[in-house]
Amino acid sequence: MSEPVHETGTGPLAGTVVVDLSRALAGPHAAMMLGDLGARVIKLENPDGGDDSRGWGPPFVTTGGALAGPEVEDRESTYFLSCNRNKESVTADLKSDEGKQLLTRLVQHADVLVENFRTGVLERLGFSMERLHEINPRLVVLSITGFGHDGPEGARAGYDQIAQGESGLMSLTGPSPDTPVKVGVPIGDLLAGMYGAYGAVAALHERERTGRGTVVRTSLLAALVGVHAFQGTRYTVAGEVPRGQGNHHPSICPYGLFECADGMLQIAVGSEALWRRFAPAFDLPLDAPGFARNSDRVGNRDAVIDAVNAAFAPYPLAELLPRLAEVGIPSGEVRTLDRVYEWDQTLSQGLLIEVDHALAGTVRLPGPAVRFDGSTPVQHTAPPTLGQHDAAVRAWLDGLDD
Repeated sequence: MSEPVHETGTGPLAGTVVVDLSRALAGPHAAMMLGDLGARVIKLENPDGGDDSRGWGPPFVTTGGALAGPEVEDRESTYFLSCNRNKESVTADLKSDEGKQLLTRLVQHADVLVENFRTGVLERLGFSMERLHEINPRLVVLSITGFGHDGPEGARAGYDQIAQGESGLMSLTGPSPDTPVKVGVPIGDLLAGMYGAYGAVAALHERERTGRGTVVRTSLLAALVGVHAFQGTRYTVAGEVPRGQGNHHPSICPYGLFECADGMLQIAVGSEALWRRFAPAFDLPLDAPGFARNSDRVGNRDAVIDAVNAAFAPYPLAELLPRLAEVGIPSGEVRTLDRVYEWDQTLSQGLLIEVDHALAGTVRLPGPAVRFDGSTPVQHTAPPTLGQHDAAVRAWLDGLDD
């Protein structure tokens, strides 16, 4: 890999250099995941406003972490903060000679380049895949598009909610077949970033054998179709077209959201053995017609749901959850995010980190989802302000050239 940049860097990708040309969410999320693994990530942004997501708000924060309106000049969006930790920001106009020269120098010393331009944009800037590999034959290029870089609709712009609809995901989500609903986060962007980071790491591994980099491609469409899972094979194998049916599993019953005396909770009776423990504990008809086997219960779903809701009705949540645990039935409440980030289990998993932001001061961010036993944890850094590392990165390049 490239020359170690942070001599004290830790993580599986320590010493790896990533150039992040991406903006919005899919590419930045992929680059952030590589940074979470210890890579040095240099984010190249247009000096006129930088990454689009810097302006996506409110909410915005300003000096000392105070909330700010859009009229405040020195501010940062919480959206940008969500997907750009462990990065350095360098500004350059890639349409200018100076910007092209800077990118060329970065590519010479990089291991991975991440881009999510629309198809053809990078080529028009003078950095086709062929040109990038002329500059650095060992470079791994991660390219993320909306609907794929080729094919009849490869030139379409990629926006998450549009991709959720086009990929069929919205048709599977919602209270009924007639009410499609998007997922509560930009899941297409996030999944494309995850698949992209996974592909980039695989390409780095392959490079150790071949000595050459390659181009890794994914898209919002590919990522969303890639997680159709059993809903996909319901169509491809069985010929069924799945549709939204609310908060209950289409193939397992009872499995979903139920009501109790003072709220809601979820249970997963995922096997016949669990059913045979669950039903007697709550006086449900164990072997009655429509209840005896999972396939019967799926076909008799409404009656089963009504029976479980009636059985739970006398119990408050604080009493019902321990009772279910005693019987051995997987269950849980539905938490709002404030309660998630205050939960001891969340904190125990390193899923909340504190970093020192150059403008906002100490801020708390959602943490990485992967840990490595026996490894020194990566020291996380705050998402950068625009151009925060202009001088430092250029000085580093000058030192390499010298």
